[in-house]
Amino acid sequence: MIKQTLSNGLRIISEPIPTYRSVSFGIWIKTGSRNEGPANNGISHFIEHMLFKGTDRYSAQDIAEIFDGIGGNVNAFTAKEYTCYYAKVLDTHLPLAVDVLSDMFFNSKMDEAELDKERNVILEEISMYDDTPDDLVHDLIAKAAYSDHPLAYTILGTEANLRAMRPETLRHYMQDRYSIPNTVISLAGNIDEGIYDLMDRHFGSFRNMGASSKLAAPVFGGNVLFHEKKTEQNHICLSLPGCSLHDPMLYPMILLNNLIGGGMSSYLFQEIREKRGLAYSVYSYHTAHADSGEFTIYMGTAPKQTDEVLKVTMDVLQDIAGRGLTEEELRKGKEQLKGSFILSLESTSSRMNRLGKNELMLGAHHSLDEILNMIDSVTQDDIRALINRLFAQPFALAMVGKSDKAIQTFRRDSLVIPS
Repeated sequence: MIKQTLSNGLRIISEPIPTYRSVSFGIWIKTGSRNEGPANNGISHFIEHMLFKGTDRYSAQDIAEIFDGIGGNVNAFTAKEYTCYYAKVLDTHLPLAVDVLSDMFFNSKMDEAELDKERNVILEEISMYDDTPDDLVHDLIAKAAYSDHPLAYTILGTEANLRAMRPETLRHYMQDRYSIPNTVISLAGNIDEGIYDLMDRHFGSFRNMGASSKLAAPVFGGNVLFHEKKTEQNHICLSLPGCSLHDPMLYPMILLNNLIGGGMSSYLFQEIREKRGLAYSVYSYHTAHADSGEFTIYMGTAPKQTDEVLKVTMDVLQDIAGRGLTEEELRKGKEQLKGSFILSLESTSSRMNRLGKNELMLGAHHSLDEILNMIDSVTQDDIRALINRLFAQPFALAMVGKSDKAIQTFRRDSLVIPS
């Protein structure tokens, strides 16, 4: 990994891999739905869409045809705390990819007519999302967990906000957030020492230092929310506060999540789907933010089976909370985590993503050996301490379905040990 800084302060993080013929290139901006307010929620995602709608040099069709013409991929995504524009191309086409993406970054036209069309595209995206209850419930659990905090905002935003946004609204937001301190360039693949000059040529004139801002840490609410919708299944999420990106218990948290519901051999998958056939989809995941985290369990099941699924889920968690993990369970969990981590680094895209996110959110990078050592160093005492912390308060609960009868009597505090 090589870290370089342009004369204007822009950070360039790269990982040369000379045995590859591809390069992944990303522009990372530290802004997402968390940086928004009630009146402009959705603006980060709207900007992401609009940057593909053309510049003075390249129309939207030009951008699509250029990358299709070289067999490359170009795309973007918006998350709670960051936005990324990226491309993956053959090494010989990297200068073209950088030229086009940098032009999109600096010179997007934000044309009013294109904005109106793209607004409708996003409204259709919201409608599609609302028609998918197993997606909708994850937004609902964020609201149950974080109440009015920006981490509870949806990434897509609201129809009212989107209809009120004009080109100047987006430009003003970009002036604040698309700044040198908030931006990182990351690359991985077959690159050489000429990468600095290439980046300087396209990003050296970047001068925006943006507006300073400080984020307020969330308070976990632990509320219950129900969204009535005509569905064949009840879609349920249970959530507890997890670990932040800086938390020393992050790796124990990732390991415990994997064992609880992170794969086909996990406790929840085996007990609910394989042994009892009560659900097709059941899993858990952990989301780490800059100053907080969220551990979530999802299950989708028929209304008549919901009580049993919730009971089995709590039985599994009660068992883990009561006994912790055996040495053999801990060993298997470590090997699974190490294997999945190493395998995830087998593409330039995943390496570019790791570099960009680590620099943007942590300002630090750990080597592969350091990460494997951190996984290996997780002890039973770490898991026990994490379990005690994790189950120290009632779950947040969200459900999408026809009736909330199944959750009316659910004991969200059943794992909390009285003090």
